[in-house]
Amino acid sequence: MAEQTNVLARIVERKRADVAERERRTPLADLRAKAPPTSRSLRRALSAPGARFILECKKASPSEGLIRQDFDPHAVAAAYYGVADAVSVLTDEPFFQGSFAILQAVREVLDVPILCKDFVVTPYQVVEARAHGADAILLMLSVLDDATALVCLGAAEALGMDCLVEVHDEAELDRALALPAPVIGVNNRDLKTLKVDLAVSERLAPRVPRDRIVIAESGVESRAHVERLARSVDGFLVGTSLMRSPDIADAARALVNGRVKVCGLTRPGDSREAERLGARFGGLVFAEASPRRVTREQAEVVMATAAGLPFAGVFLNQSVDFVAETAR
Repeated sequence: MAEQTNVLARIVERKRADVAERERRTPLADLRAKAPPTSRSLRRALSAPGARFILECKKASPSEGLIRQDFDPHAVAAAYYGVADAVSVLTDEPFFQGSFAILQAVREVLDVPILCKDFVVTPYQVVEARAHGADAILLMLSVLDDATALVCLGAAEALGMDCLVEVHDEAELDRALALPAPVIGVNNRDLKTLKVDLAVSERLAPRVPRDRIVIAESGVESRAHVERLARSVDGFLVGTSLMRSPDIADAARALVNGRVKVCGLTRPGDSREAERLGARFGGLVFAEASPRRVTREQAEVVMATAAGLPFAGVFLNQSVDFVAETAR
């Protein structure tokens, strides 16, 4: 337990040393020349009606160890296409096996806002993140004092970047509310002990004024968790549960949309649209009395135009042989 309790302190100590070395190699003035303002707004992406989702690209963590053996950032980004409102990318290397190269790989696939998720200890990292393509950055009040957080917020604003200001307890939330922080993340994980408790979001989120956006972080592993917290928060940052999944795209759709089946598909365009909008299954009606009945031949055409969508058949008082033959 002592080792867990010190994990945040160890990360921050290492981060200060690493950033100081990077700043020595590339002074801030040189970095600014590589950091044009961004036009992609995390805040705007999270302001749309309904629950919004920041999906994460993460290979490992101190609490989980190696999360995904076959880690391919291009494949992860492709799995999030059309599902994620924004993507979070871990860029800490010593503890999370992250990098700016991973962030840039995600940008090659997706045009949504990218959140640089790291342990920011100095405003230099804000400019550094933008220079590598990030549109937003995480600011942890468990790491930053108010004065440094305010300078980081200003540095981000100058570059058109948004900040996800992270809190874990009442004292940190009070500090966040005193800052010009329109997007607040409630981390359900205690970074001192690594314990996760979804009740943290349920306790803190109602205290945030409605003119700010609240994001639940850590511990969201299922659609049931989303539905539990949706009454309290505006959106979710989800990583580990998706990165563990054998099929990331399927897991992401199930998390964001639930396991929805669109039934009665009769045209190729319908199946393509159902897949695009996040349906988990397509339904084909073979019952003879139905006005949406399709033949086997029609069903094959409908299925062929939505190759990533599993299909279910609906039958009524038809022989077992007919059902079996149709399923084949």
